[in-house]
Amino acid sequence: MTYRLGVDVGGTFTDLLLFDEDTGNFWRHKTPSTPLDSSEGILNGVKAITDQAGISGEEIAYFLHGTTVATNAVLEGKGAKVGLVTTEGYRDIMQIARSYVPGGLAAWIVWPKPQPLAHLEDTVEVPGRMGADGEEVRPLEESAVRAALAKLRANGVEALTVSLINAYVNGAHEKRIGEIAAEELPGVPVSLSHEVLPEMQEYERTLSTVANAAVRPVVSKYLSNLRAKLEHEGMHGRLSLLRSDGGLMSSQKAEEHPVNILMSGPAGGVTGALWVAKNAGFENILTLDVGGTSTDVALIEGYEARRVRTTEVGHLSVRVSALDVKTVGAGGGSIAHVPELTKALRVGPESAGAMPGPVAYGKGGVQPTVTDANVVLGYLPEDLLGGSFRLDRESAKKAVQKVADALGVSLMEAARGIIDIVNENMFGALRMISVQQGYDPRDFALMGFGGAGPLHVNAVARLMGSWPAISPVSPGVLCALGDATTRMRTETARSFSKLAKDTNVGELQKVLDEMAIQTRGELLADGVPEDQILTQFEVDVRYAGQAFEVPLTIDKSVLDTDGIEGVLKRFDDEHLRLFTFNMDTPHEIVNLRAVALGQPPALPAAELAKGDGDPSAAKIRDHTLWMNGREQDAVIYDRSRLRQGDVIQGPAVITEMDSTTLVESGCTATIDKVGNILINPDKEG
Repeated sequence: MTYRLGVDVGGTFTDLLLFDEDTGNFWRHKTPSTPLDSSEGILNGVKAITDQAGISGEEIAYFLHGTTVATNAVLEGKGAKVGLVTTEGYRDIMQIARSYVPGGLAAWIVWPKPQPLAHLEDTVEVPGRMGADGEEVRPLEESAVRAALAKLRANGVEALTVSLINAYVNGAHEKRIGEIAAEELPGVPVSLSHEVLPEMQEYERTLSTVANAAVRPVVSKYLSNLRAKLEHEGMHGRLSLLRSDGGLMSSQKAEEHPVNILMSGPAGGVTGALWVAKNAGFENILTLDVGGTSTDVALIEGYEARRVRTTEVGHLSVRVSALDVKTVGAGGGSIAHVPELTKALRVGPESAGAMPGPVAYGKGGVQPTVTDANVVLGYLPEDLLGGSFRLDRESAKKAVQKVADALGVSLMEAARGIIDIVNENMFGALRMISVQQGYDPRDFALMGFGGAGPLHVNAVARLMGSWPAISPVSPGVLCALGDATTRMRTETARSFSKLAKDTNVGELQKVLDEMAIQTRGELLADGVPEDQILTQFEVDVRYAGQAFEVPLTIDKSVLDTDGIEGVLKRFDDEHLRLFTFNMDTPHEIVNLRAVALGQPPALPAAELAKGDGDPSAAKIRDHTLWMNGREQDAVIYDRSRLRQGDVIQGPAVITEMDSTTLVESGCTATIDKVGNILINPDKEG
């Protein structure tokens, strides 16, 4: 037997999911995270879950890890001190940036411009220049390079970025500076822009490479420490990291190009939802990942998660591929309050976090939260799973009563108002990735996961018209499941920048073939067998004169059949869907990309035993909750005892180790063959 272990490190808990590749059986575990050294929490969880499964660490063949180490380094300003080498005359590139100021009217007056990751005093210029055609205009002056690097050494830089003008077409000068830096700055990691992002647009290329350099020492230290500890525990399986785009990369590649794991955390939930969707037979899914502080949403169409070419972390907008995940400040810990000025109920974005947390947790929290409202309404029972975890409903009532008094309404009306507002906030986020992108949400099912997603998925599905509302198995550890069930991925890009009318198919295919060889070679070096590598291609197209482009996935065989005209027709169709209009101006092919993918693991989903439709064997007790303006009788069920085909009439509450699912009145839940809870509205009439 071989085992895959998915590990997702969150701010409060580290989630682990151990998967038996042969049988589809899995084990799950949650352990407190250890922020000062995440590897400690991971090792604690590994020991617990291997004991639970009755195996040794040596039997784990794949250790698949989603992490926020790189993200937190950027958000907390704890990245390395970066030195930047630019072409003569381009020293201010990070300060000039782009003329974009976030916010509304007059935001430029109050917006404090963030300090660039590479400070001006740590930026140096070197003589030498490449032309836009890749030909050398002026040779590199190596003596000046050594003098510039000596200055950076004196400044105490901890990482180095080299980003020269036009390096995306010819990186020879950058490569030589990297060789000199190995002599002048021994032990300092060097990031070259033509390797990190070989695309035009000097600022975006420089910013992405600087971000890579800033987090590189932090990520490298973390991964080398984790590897050493795992090996000490006898675990010698392959360690891979989840990329922002939902694929996996080796830990060695992650150390070199950590900019690709900036959104590793949220990507895990999307890849987990994709695996569940494939096993359940739902091609189109909207995801609702609700945690304690925020909600992440994404769109999956035709078993493909939507991707974007820009990763946003804090004030940074880095040019790397990532899953299109939108985040809003709405979670179980979001605080409800009534401002004195407006007397209108507000929920979030402030959160009670893990400490002190919601009032119902009894850890010292005093401000009413979404979780407290769920407890007051009866959606979260006080006595979960036979008393293993108790919630303080009376204290939650007292906290929510403050909101009720401020609004002049009853306790239950105030609690339901809190839930309605947070549901609307989630609805707004889902509209951003569906309606505003030209998708009809009624063509999608809605999958709720994370600690609080299944509590809200029924209500939000009603707002969206997205049915069924799906609560997957182990929704609280779905991110770890995503880490365990995705595949290796790498990509490379080239700027092309030619009008389509001046381009022929042979010219395109020549470049695509070169990139395919490069990406396949990278996966081969990571141990992926030749016959398990799939290559895909992408092309960025725009109307000449536009400042943005639309990415399209293309197939070489289709390119042979339909030619460039076929690509342009697809672009026009996508542009019309996104923006409701097309233009009569010429088309421009901007960038080309090759993506190499390993074979997805053939991990089966274990089927539940068949039931007769009667869920009474899973009943814990009768219950009362408040819904639709009145108290209603309900039933609490233990999810672990439900069987395939069981039908549950709402209102009902279904509890499990890591989450709670709410089935609203007027809806019916059915358990599918692999254990997902599918909630649909009752038919009228």
